[in-house]
Amino acid sequence: MTKLTDFLSPENIRQGVLVSSKKRALETVGKIIAQSLNNKVNHIQQNTEQLERPEENELICPIECFANLFKREKLGTTGLNQGIALPHAKLPACEALAIDKPVAVFLQLEEGIEYEAQDNKEVDLIYAIMFPENNCMQYKHCLPEIARQLSDKALLKQLRAAESEEDIWQILMYADNHTVKIEE
Repeated sequence: MTKLTDFLSPENIRQGVLVSSKKRALETVGKIIAQSLNNKVNHIQQNTEQLERPEENELICPIECFANLFKREKLGTTGLNQGIALPHAKLPACEALAIDKPVAVFLQLEEGIEYEAQDNKEVDLIYAIMFPENNCMQYKHCLPEIARQLSDKALLKQLRAAESEEDIWQILMYADNHTVKIEE
């Protein structure tokens, strides 16, 4: 079973984010994912003592991350019920870094935004995930599992009440360790 923290790291959590629209929220997600992956590229280079920086076009571009998320959103809303959205898309290709697993971002918004959700409620929690282009199919089972976990009203209430990124991480870790697996 996929856990909420399997592809999420504490560095990719933001609390109290103020955005004016779905588009701005997806731009924020794109920036966080690109920054996270580009930091990994820089860390790998430092550890292998490579002095040359890869060409700029080899790094993960935040605009490409946003564009992929936005393009997917145009196919149909990723807004679920109860004020939660689960945007997802493929990661842009990056030759400088072999990306082998999805990368997630969690945003707790300061105020709800219009998101065309299934229940027409504003979204104030966003769990975004981007999949490596080479093995998207390997992870296709993850989305329904994550969506199911994010439908827990008690969990959503705790996430909304969280006052820091660390609080959000601890809440998600607790949920991962105390979620009952539903057999299909």
